[in-house]
Amino acid sequence: MVIFSVLYPKSDGARFDAAYYDATHIPLVKQAFTATGLTGVQVFKGLSAGDGGAAPYVAMAHLAFESPEALQASLTGPRAPEVFADIGKFTDIAPITQVSAPA
Repeated sequence: MVIFSVLYPKSDGARFDAAYYDATHIPLVKQAFTATGLTGVQVFKGLSAGDGGAAPYVAMAHLAFESPEALQASLTGPRAPEVFADIGKFTDIAPITQVSAPA
């Protein structure tokens, strides 16, 4: 299993439509990538930093895939352009991504 994390850093004036993200983008991700090995999605909204200050991220999503090969099949598959094109509909933030595996 691998986790593909997508983090949206908070910055002044940045646009992030959480309602669209929850109602449209995440269901699109699930529809597009389940056939190529997506096994689960968790979405988190930033509340605060550890010291109680402002959250450094507006939101983050953690997508679980069966294997590194399943992740690559999803990110390079036929529905990937549709998923990536949808990002501009809910945000102007350039996301930070990371691939991780359980320890």
